[in-house]
Amino acid sequence: MQVSLKPGFLFVLLLATAVLPACSYFSTEKKDETEGWSEERLYNESKGLLDSGQYKSAAENFEKLQSRYPFGPHSQQAQLDLAYAYYKEDEYASAVAACDRFIKIYPGSPAVDYAHYLKGLANYNQNKGLLDRFLPTDTAQRDQGAAVDSFNDFSELLKKYPDSKYAEDARQRMVHLRDLLARQEVNIANYYMRRGAYIAAANRARYVVENYQQTTVMPEALTIMAKAYKVLQMDDLSNDALRVLELNFPNYPGIEEVRNTVVK
Repeated sequence: MQVSLKPGFLFVLLLATAVLPACSYFSTEKKDETEGWSEERLYNESKGLLDSGQYKSAAENFEKLQSRYPFGPHSQQAQLDLAYAYYKEDEYASAVAACDRFIKIYPGSPAVDYAHYLKGLANYNQNKGLLDRFLPTDTAQRDQGAAVDSFNDFSELLKKYPDSKYAEDARQRMVHLRDLLARQEVNIANYYMRRGAYIAAANRARYVVENYQQTTVMPEALTIMAKAYKVLQMDDLSNDALRVLELNFPNYPGIEEVRNTVVK
């Protein structure tokens, strides 16, 4: 029996036949070359990428290793390497999350101090803006949430592992972070001074004096306190702040600023 096809139906059939191979030909889906790799090979290839500075590709491969071999002999080191790859790729939030996972799953690992340290570094660098690479900016002008987190991370490292080989670097970074956090408080105090909110300015400056001693902004904080209290006609408090300023920073120009402050 001979079947007669209508011309329109024949055109549609021919078009569909032509399109199918074309779709296959122009497919952009890339085959995963790591498919079928053993854990040993996948880890070694990932580590090679990491060592050669190909951090994004290394992270992708370490993620695959974690997914395919979550309980394999390389899973612990791979988790730490993944955190480092994220860190080097400037994916700081992902690095922090990877460190947290390592600390939670492997609390008894000899490398857990490094996980705490790397977490602190990730938050430390997360505090820096992209423009810092090109323009000199005052990081104290920005939100310091990551700086606080970093300070706490390093503090935790020193508390739990005081003899860690990363402890000294953590201490040095904490000095910088304390100064940064103190600077932010002083910036806020100066803002209140410009707005005429003298009580708020004095309170911010006093907070620095009480909580961030031995930071570089101490003389400025004392100056703000003395000036704000003088304007508020709280002479005893103003004189106390000025006396501490003169005793500890006798050549600081803020001393004259306080003396020349006019009470209206």
